[in-house]
Amino acid sequence: MSYVLSPRSLELAQTLVRMNTVSANSNLELIDFARDHLAGMGVRSRLTYNADKTKANLFATLGAGKKAGVIVSGHTDTVPWDGQDWSIDPLSATVQDWPQDGHDGEAVHAEPRLYGRGSADMKSFIAIALANAERFIESESPFAVHFAFSYDEEVGCFGVKEMIADMKDQGIKPLACIVGEPTLMVPAIAHKGVYRYRCCVRGKEAHSSLTPQSVNAIEMAARVVGKLRDMAEGFERDEPRYAGFDVPFSTASVGQFHGGIADNVVPRDAEFRYEFRDLPTADAQQMQKELRGYASRIEAGMKKIAPDAGFSFETICEIPSFLTTADDPVTRLAQRLAGEARTTLVAFGTEAGIFKSAGIPTVVCGPGSISQAHQPDEYVTLEQLARCEQFLQGLATTKEIR
Repeated sequence: MSYVLSPRSLELAQTLVRMNTVSANSNLELIDFARDHLAGMGVRSRLTYNADKTKANLFATLGAGKKAGVIVSGHTDTVPWDGQDWSIDPLSATVQDWPQDGHDGEAVHAEPRLYGRGSADMKSFIAIALANAERFIESESPFAVHFAFSYDEEVGCFGVKEMIADMKDQGIKPLACIVGEPTLMVPAIAHKGVYRYRCCVRGKEAHSSLTPQSVNAIEMAARVVGKLRDMAEGFERDEPRYAGFDVPFSTASVGQFHGGIADNVVPRDAEFRYEFRDLPTADAQQMQKELRGYASRIEAGMKKIAPDAGFSFETICEIPSFLTTADDPVTRLAQRLAGEARTTLVAFGTEAGIFKSAGIPTVVCGPGSISQAHQPDEYVTLEQLARCEQFLQGLATTKEIR
């Protein structure tokens, strides 16, 4: 089947990709653009901001007065590209043909691609939704469509939590949610959770010739890191497998470790950051409780030497795992709209678990491949974008969710 992408969708995708909304920056350029675009059609957007008003979520209902409908969800922030080997400007939103190999390496045809940071993850999905906003407004479908565009997904799904709280305050009760993360337009019904923490260790410094009078913060931290590694090996060895995930068990890992000031000074301070990625059938909060319990037992010995010594833990982000079924009405809807009999599982975290935890039936389905996301020369094919456009145009004419 051939797919054709509208010029307007491509134009908007390029416009959004050219906006620098790396998570460390403001996303207001994109949010203001989307708000103004919708306002030109008479649609009022509701914005919820972060604490310093430098970032915002946008929530808009297209088809006001209709019964509650389907959320079309996307995050506006991207990861940075510092240190990556890009062959083009990450903000250029370049469209190029990429030759495909035939037999014996001979190029047989070209595959047009949109390049740029956020092209796959996931500004193109937002752009196609905006390009087809008028269809949702004028649709004879009995359901409204809600646009939900969030901030700070890439650093912990912080924005969407504020948006969902505001939805509840406003009495908005959507029937379902489609999160447009890149799944190659195959509906995804599960992903792992992502739970990240920082552990700070306070010891007692001393000259390195007087170690019995000290508490070595690095060594104490290393003991907890060793426990984390033991837990990870236990998951791999003992946890029941969840078929369909590329890593079919929960994982734990340390991402950063800092400590010490000199070779001959017993370090007073150390810090490390770590994460759990739990299966939908596992419990990351229990994992964290086990690790903290282990640290507490070590801490008792540390305090005998230095009463102020010990461990402190800080939550960086907690993104719940996501699990639905192939029989859920929103999954079946996504399959029909995508023309896919299959479903899939994805390794990466999304906002889907947060929507589902709020009682909103959810599925993940969007254009492009996660293998291109966060990479140098990130891209999405125009064929994938055209499939997404057909998907959303089908949503505009949906009469029932079943």
